[in-house]
Amino acid sequence: MFIERMNEFRARLTEAGIDVALITDEDNVYYLTGYYDYLHMEFGRPTILVVPSEGDSLLITPTIDVNTAEASARVDRIAPWNDGMGAEWRSELPAALGGAKFIGIESDHMPPVVRAYLDEVVASDAFSSATPLLSKMRMIKSDDELQLARHAGQVANAMMAAGRDAIGDGVPEYEVALATSQAGTRTAAALLSAHYDDQDMSPNTHFLQIMASGETITKTHHRATTRIMQYGEPVFLCFCGMTNFHRFKLGFDRTFWIGKIADRAQAEVYEVALASQQAALTALRPGVTAESVHAAYAEVIQEAGYDYPFRCGRATGFSFLEAPQLVTGDTTVLQPGMVLAVDGSVSGETFRAQVGDSFIITQDGYEPLTEHPKALENVIL
Repeated sequence: MFIERMNEFRARLTEAGIDVALITDEDNVYYLTGYYDYLHMEFGRPTILVVPSEGDSLLITPTIDVNTAEASARVDRIAPWNDGMGAEWRSELPAALGGAKFIGIESDHMPPVVRAYLDEVVASDAFSSATPLLSKMRMIKSDDELQLARHAGQVANAMMAAGRDAIGDGVPEYEVALATSQAGTRTAAALLSAHYDDQDMSPNTHFLQIMASGETITKTHHRATTRIMQYGEPVFLCFCGMTNFHRFKLGFDRTFWIGKIADRAQAEVYEVALASQQAALTALRPGVTAESVHAAYAEVIQEAGYDYPFRCGRATGFSFLEAPQLVTGDTTVLQPGMVLAVDGSVSGETFRAQVGDSFIITQDGYEPLTEHPKALENVIL
């Protein structure tokens, strides 16, 4: 799988007239080689994948991680570097770039220290962007990736069900987060054991639970706290960061109420959010533009008297945000094999409602990856 991707990327480099690409985005390094770690620039240690259009691929990575790289990276050569020794990661680059007229880089994902060094040793007119090549390459998922997406959906469904069951009057938010993490981890562990040979891939969820309740409900990316939930309050659960199975990401969220809807105006807002997602799904199919799906969603929200909304959704995969985005201005034509998170949402001063799911674009429509009841009567717990 990784060898095929690398070969395809080389072909795209050749077609674009790029002699060599320097890949520094963690997700793209993994996509092309199978190698990943959890540190990278967080501790000042860059990892750089060098891919020439012709010749051997090179992975420059810290010595502290070289054992992991040797076990997982599908590359021709690994060059470890150590803190404070010689030129560190810089030592390999002059030879790797020697003779290259055009160099592809990921400007938005390159550590500043690496870019600063390149600016010293390479003429500015030599750089071009490798990002569009990889973004387009990653839009259509392979059969193996679609299997990961479906399994990620099972993990997400387990987390949502556990979170729903944990919500209650007098319960602190963090208890919900504990329940969702355990359910997701156990489901992921079962799937890894049954379907995958990779013993190094962790099943553990590793992202702070996004949720809000009561007076915090308007905070879109609020994290679980010690706040005690109460009867009649709304509760929002989002798994857009936690659904990360075998490094494949999805989007998934729901709004609930505990016992009853104390403020009936909230029910009206929720129904608009639900209708906006349904409008997007009615438009969702191959052959339409990404922005047309957003337009269908936005029309429902604005006709109900609310402000123009944020994007309807986005593509996901080995990154939380991929191309295309379901937003005004993105004219990408949807194709079978794309994986998209599609939301319905309405925001006001004192309340917001959101419902979101992930889907595979198929030959004649879409296949849902995440499923949980969302009719109003089903989200009153």
